[in-house]
Amino acid sequence: MSFIEILKVLFIGLVEGITEWLPISSTGHMILVDEFIKLNVTKEFKEMFLVVIQLGAILAALSLFFNKLYPFNKPKEVRKDTYSLWLKIIISCVPAGIIGILFDDWVFANFYNSIVVSLALIIYGILFIYIEKKEKKPIVESFRDITYKTAFFIGLFQVLSIIPGTSRSGATIVGGLLLGINRVVITEYSFMLALPVMFGASFVKLLDFGLNFTNTELIVLALGMITAFIVSLFSIKLLLKYIKKNDFKAFGWYRIILGIIVLLYFIIF
Repeated sequence: MSFIEILKVLFIGLVEGITEWLPISSTGHMILVDEFIKLNVTKEFKEMFLVVIQLGAILAALSLFFNKLYPFNKPKEVRKDTYSLWLKIIISCVPAGIIGILFDDWVFANFYNSIVVSLALIIYGILFIYIEKKEKKPIVESFRDITYKTAFFIGLFQVLSIIPGTSRSGATIVGGLLLGINRVVITEYSFMLALPVMFGASFVKLLDFGLNFTNTELIVLALGMITAFIVSLFSIKLLLKYIKKNDFKAFGWYRIILGIIVLLYFIIF
């Protein structure tokens, strides 16, 4: 495995670790990165790698939110809240899980292209700016205040993220803000929703690919996941620190500008 290939893998892991948690679409960025950085691997492995690399990012989130999600060795009342949080997470994941299983191949065949990614980046960028300008005072200030009904509606918003360029965290955060949830609460909740969703997606991709990896493929997968893990630790902490004092308008403008650049690039070239 050449030094250049190692740098490519490290760069992809870096992009995954940053974009998985920011509401700017990791899938959209991965599609764009793949346009310019070609890994010397088979098509089948690359498709699996771009999904399973998310496991590194997920393990970072799991380590950071472990105390909030681990129900044992806690006082009875706190343990009850933790079980309730897990039930809400499961409820939120059901809609996307069902739609993803039924339509994943169709979405991949019809929507994984530069035009869809560009439009999704722009549309959700506009939504972020519009919602933040309304400055609606949140009515849900904690995980305990999220009802099961609200959790289901958040899950419906998460369904939108099957369209590349939307962003899973972006869709759930937009939905949460519209539902009146505190900015920090819905951001952390969206990160927690990623755990079962991305574990499931990675598991399915691994099953489809099989476990017959070459030594090079194992190195590529391990490097990508480790890089995504390390970068994700910093990305999650920085985003949560940022939104305690700022809103999502900057991400909205980033999405719009990137979407326009990508659209123009693929139209011209």
